Amino acid sequence: MAALARSVLRYSARHEAAASDSFADHVINGLTDNPKWLSAKYFYDAAGSDLFEEITRLPEYYPTRTELRILASNARAMSAYIPLAAALVEFGTGSTKKARILLNATPQIAAYVPVDISPEFLAQEAAAVRRDMPKVAVLPVAADFTRDFDLPAQIRNRPRVGFFPGSTIGNFEPQDAAEFLRQAGRILGAGATMIVGVDRIKDEAVLNAAYDDAAGVTAQFNLNVLKRMNRELDGDFDLSAFRHRAFYSAADHRIEMHLESLKAQTVTVAGRKFTFAKGETIHTENSYKYTVESFRTLAQDAGWRPVATWTDANDYFAVHALKL
Repeated sequence: MAALARSVLRYSARHEAAASDSFADHVINGLTDNPKWLSAKYFYDAAGSDLFEEITRLPEYYPTRTELRILASNARAMSAYIPLAAALVEFGTGSTKKARILLNATPQIAAYVPVDISPEFLAQEAAAVRRDMPKVAVLPVAADFTRDFDLPAQIRNRPRVGFFPGSTIGNFEPQDAAEFLRQAGRILGAGATMIVGVDRIKDEAVLNAAYDDAAGVTAQFNLNVLKRMNRELDGDFDLSAFRHRAFYSAADHRIEMHLESLKAQTVTVAGRKFTFAKGETIHTENSYKYTVESFRTLAQDAGWRPVATWTDANDYFAVHALKL
């Protein structure tokens, strides 16, 4: 998860390429596949965004508070990698809480470009930053940042710094994470800087608890995608007939999230019928974990040069600065 933290990201570039831009086509494509899957980016309607913000405050969910501490403790050091009159471009913004730390510590940032798939949530957050930081030009872009998008013309001649906090990079398959970094480099342009939050490999009990909290908020977040399909695609999912499953796969260095069918059933959505066996799942999210070294290698393979890394005392999380 990420600032949109468990992510707005595609489940896999290979899957995404097979579907059109339409939510309905994506659902049909994912539910006719074997095994069934959905992209995590569809978690983030207004209700999903609110639930994710609730997740970030849970005692089990360490990534947000850990990254916030790293940013607060090292923001001035990070500002040394941000040029004069720069534009800060945040991919998959969600809450602007983390960007505000950099904006407050870096007076040389002249413009802030939050990019997010949820227009309503984006508009609220952009308005709040504009009100609180009147000296910064706030230029929101409503877009799916897993695809190419145009930056505002107002920042065309400014140096650009990408900001991708929240371990959202982990929601990509590793090869797709590298492709995202390449795409970000193309969007930001030559000489750009990128500041990326990355969750680290750690004790499995800590990881499993973070994605399957005792209060059941992450379960609500996962099940909310079924509510969205019912509402937007005339679905008839019975939410009580599915359960949230999350577990760490040590072999793959990733958390997997699934929605498991509790019985044999047939569901109608987007004008199509889909059958589920008891125990069959819809794979809704991956969250890959990295060592400092493995992420640096991935970034280098994508054309970026690692220049600095900041971590916490428990070695739970890392924030990396990269240069093109």
